[in-house]
Amino acid sequence: MEDISKMSCVDCSVGNCNFMDKSFPQFCPTVNTIDEEKRDEIKNIYEEEENRKCMLSAAMVEYEGYGKTTRIEEIMEFARKMGFKKIGIANCLGLIKEAGTLGKILRYNGFEVVGYGCKIGCIPKVEIGIPEECNAVGKNICNPILQAKMLNEAKTELNIVVGLCVGHDSLFYKYSDALVTTAVTKDRILGHNPVAALYGADFYFKKRMYPPKEDK
Repeated sequence: MEDISKMSCVDCSVGNCNFMDKSFPQFCPTVNTIDEEKRDEIKNIYEEEENRKCMLSAAMVEYEGYGKTTRIEEIMEFARKMGFKKIGIANCLGLIKEAGTLGKILRYNGFEVVGYGCKIGCIPKVEIGIPEECNAVGKNICNPILQAKMLNEAKTELNIVVGLCVGHDSLFYKYSDALVTTAVTKDRILGHNPVAALYGADFYFKKRMYPPKEDK
């Protein structure tokens, strides 16, 4: 029998928390661990001016475009509702063409655009302690911290990630002053559609997602 004390939303197959038309599972954190004090604390945070504006804008974008608009259209509509004019793009060098297309679309639709690729600054990997063997996929580091700093200096109001590597994107999110959204999540094997691995986890990708465990 599973220990429900170790279960959370990833173990749920009910989804009652949206329309409230079913029953919560026994382990549901909404009913078991989140009390009124915690709810009130979070609601107060959403009342902060920027958070409130962001949540209202996001909710309206979701409602108005649900099943109708693309991610790129939703990003632009969100920016409009937020009153943002200056947009930053932080892209992987391998997706510079896609970043260029995004920049062209944004400018056509009235936004000011500033973009920086991941190799900006040309800092050799070995200079920050990355093993020399990693030069096989490029001599210089991907530089998400500098990307973020440059966009901060440009005073962008919303930054868009286009295919930054796992971990590099994490550092970009950490150092960006502006709100960040993601247009492309890199997955070279799956055409930048990582959710395909989840859809195929029980068949096509089963051996890769659930490799045999060594006996201990």
